[in-house]
Amino acid sequence: MSPPNTREAPDGGWGWAIVAASFMSQLLAYGSPQSVGVLYPEWLNTFHDSKGMTAWVGSLVSGVGLIASPICSASVVNFGARPVTIFSGVMVSGGLMLSAFAPNVQFLIFSYGIVVGLGCGLVYAATVTITCQYFDKRRGLALGIVTTGTSIGGFLYATAQNEFNVLFGLDGCLLLIGCFALNIIACAGLMRPLHPPAYYLKQRKALTEMVEEKVLEKAPVTGDRAVKNRSVTKALVTEERKDTKSSVSCEALVRLIKSKQKRYSEYLRSAGELLQNRVFSAMCVSLFACCLGTYPPLLFLEDLAQTEGLIDGISTIPLVSIVSIAAGVGKLLLGVVMDIRWMNSIFLYAFTLVGTGLVLIIIPFTKNYAGLQVISALLGFFSGNWSVIPYMTTKVVGMDRLTEAYGILMFFGGLSIMLGPPIAGWIYDWMHSYDLAFFCSGGFVLLGGAVLFISALSCWNKKHNESVTTEEENTTECDSVATVA
Repeated sequence: MSPPNTREAPDGGWGWAIVAASFMSQLLAYGSPQSVGVLYPEWLNTFHDSKGMTAWVGSLVSGVGLIASPICSASVVNFGARPVTIFSGVMVSGGLMLSAFAPNVQFLIFSYGIVVGLGCGLVYAATVTITCQYFDKRRGLALGIVTTGTSIGGFLYATAQNEFNVLFGLDGCLLLIGCFALNIIACAGLMRPLHPPAYYLKQRKALTEMVEEKVLEKAPVTGDRAVKNRSVTKALVTEERKDTKSSVSCEALVRLIKSKQKRYSEYLRSAGELLQNRVFSAMCVSLFACCLGTYPPLLFLEDLAQTEGLIDGISTIPLVSIVSIAAGVGKLLLGVVMDIRWMNSIFLYAFTLVGTGLVLIIIPFTKNYAGLQVISALLGFFSGNWSVIPYMTTKVVGMDRLTEAYGILMFFGGLSIMLGPPIAGWIYDWMHSYDLAFFCSGGFVLLGGAVLFISALSCWNKKHNESVTTEEENTTECDSVATVA
């Protein structure tokens, strides 16, 4: 429900300032988490902990934001993009600076993995939501520019963190990038709200009711008897309110609990209905398997190159930089491919999973750094398949249930992102080699692609699964996806 003073999306004007601010916010927030593979070898050398335990830092910073996406979305809806972005800037910056003083890996798991991860989730939710508010016809272009900030941030921060580690050490590097993250607060200043947030509307409604009550109390009443009767009545009502205040509070609390319980029950029932859809269940399985196998290489590639003696230290352009810039290209190109009339989003996503799985299996056979650079580019390009997920979800469950379905998918993705790197690290601690870890990663991704492909075979000839997405549908889709961020 839109408030009376809600304005239409300007599709330009100050909206481009919003795009620039959102782009820089994502770049500053996601730069370090996207290039955490550069910091991983440094943490191993500093704390001398197992690879499996240290991998929790990089996995949590990516997975926590996805799992907490409903909370992040609700925060933006209730408080608005500007306050949430300011708060997220404090979280990201504070988490990075705290990490500079970490005495052990367990502290890093909290400061870098959880605090920075939640801050990144809030930034993403706020920037995508306010961009959707300011753009309608050009929303796809605006969102494409904004979300590219994560890839460019990963590309720039990988090289920057490498240089800062050499010049100032690990602690100095984290302090510097933490200072950079404070600029997210400055970016939030440009995020002028187009629609009033829910919290503001509730406060305004409460203030209006309070003013009306005061006006009624101050209304003139003729006659001394009437004044006396009103004062007596007011005193009686005041005493009655004092007596019943505690009981009213308890009743309100009980009603609140019952309403929340009813909503959660309805959500679980609706989620169960979605999971009964065979193709959607296969999507959840494939996304879980994909993230379980895809994210470990992003964390371990630099350590693999150093462990195998393929390079001394870290190159000028680290492998995670190549992954990040290729991911940006993949998002744009795969998004363009989705506009082809005969393209099937489900089979396109399954194709990217198969390609990713094959590339992962090739990694143990690669014995030179140039080969790892090519593999990094391919992994980055295929990881751009995240831009296909909203289209694919719309085709399977429809526009009405996109928000709920997308949230369920992000939960599965975030859960597997948190589990993948630690499992791969434990395999290395057990085998003292990354070969089995990469074979398992590739096998998981191939399994996810096969499950999705087989489950979607019956959809090949169904016209509604191949109908062209109209401009109006794309507009609504962005709105729905933004609410779960």
